[in-house]
Amino acid sequence: MNAPVTPDIDVRTVREDEFTDWIKAVQLGFLRPPVVSEQYARDLRAVSDLGRVRGAFDGGRCVATFRSFAQELTTVGGAALPVSGVSAVTVSPTHRRRGLLTRMMAAELAAAKERGEVASTLIAAEYPIYGRYGYGPAAWSAEWEIDVARAGLDPRRSGPACGGRIDLVAPAEAAKIGSELFERFRPTQPGAVGRDRRWWDLATGAARLDGPWTEPFFAVYRTAAGEPAGLVAYRADEQWSDAKLPENTATVKQLTALTPQAERALWHYLCSIDWIRRVRTGLRAPDDLLPLHLPNPRAARIVTHSDFLWLRLLDVPAALEARSYAAEGSLVLAVEDAAGLAAGRFLLEADGTGARCTPTTRTPELTLNIGELGALYLGDESAGRLLALGRVQEEEAGAAARADALLHTARRPWCPDMF
Repeated sequence: MNAPVTPDIDVRTVREDEFTDWIKAVQLGFLRPPVVSEQYARDLRAVSDLGRVRGAFDGGRCVATFRSFAQELTTVGGAALPVSGVSAVTVSPTHRRRGLLTRMMAAELAAAKERGEVASTLIAAEYPIYGRYGYGPAAWSAEWEIDVARAGLDPRRSGPACGGRIDLVAPAEAAKIGSELFERFRPTQPGAVGRDRRWWDLATGAARLDGPWTEPFFAVYRTAAGEPAGLVAYRADEQWSDAKLPENTATVKQLTALTPQAERALWHYLCSIDWIRRVRTGLRAPDDLLPLHLPNPRAARIVTHSDFLWLRLLDVPAALEARSYAAEGSLVLAVEDAAGLAAGRFLLEADGTGARCTPTTRTPELTLNIGELGALYLGDESAGRLLALGRVQEEEAGAAARADALLHTARRPWCPDMF
């Protein structure tokens, strides 16, 4: 049942003089102290387009928040899609179930389509919320914890076996090398989103959010020729047992590698640091190579495995034509969209030169909701699985298998960044 709409609550874009109060409402919604420093408000305002910052106001008080921003999403094959990233979505606990999120979401999706953004993305704090707005879980994430003593690595090793080396670098150098590496890495990773200068400033301490800051260690992997090919940022705690034995954990904040060799060298480096007994990997792709980089893969146990990036398509032909396909073939899709933004019947034709997706009157072969198409789009979900669950409908026998032959990918998509 839809929540009742409360018309006397004003849902609109936020004015300049309301921005700090809007941030306090965001803090409240995320159960953080509703206190905002002037510096933080200035920093966030500098990167926020007020035309994309929405709030719900009850008697002058901000009781719900919503923000979007221009984003680039890597699709299968490496193309960068213009999409709308959604963040800072909250409803105050005093104003739940009044349709406020529905009103803000409807305004944003209509505006995003008008701006020509192909899709909308978000990181869902709770699973059940966003499917009703046409989003589907398009990329998952996992985190491992490595028991260093059980990893099976040779304690006598002194550097990467591939002839490269590891260098510790200062934050400014890490930002320069890291941004260059990431721009080379991003086209190879479906699900990755762009990082701007502010991202690197926050990651290296050049800019600060409210709250304490602990500077990470930054380590660069260089090939035998001296070229940077990987970067890891990590922090370490300080834990000792009662028997005066070190029990420290290294926690990875980010790790970018251009090659499996660079990735292996960085993981082995982290497992070789004196006093480190465990390595927490941070969020990685769900099919990450990490366990197999260790002589004993069982030393890496999964501690988190969950949906992460959600995708809501707004322009089906543009999205389907932008990505590459694993096989040649065609498929007629009947796409349902309760919001009326992307519904239609489309003929997808793919071959080695690319894809064409056009409206058609041909008989549909596969019927699905726009959210299910979002889950399939980056190649992670299986149409066969959705068919078994009753979430897609075959109008022609074998259509789900043909959809998987076209859409599914050998490696799973992954979004390295929270936003």
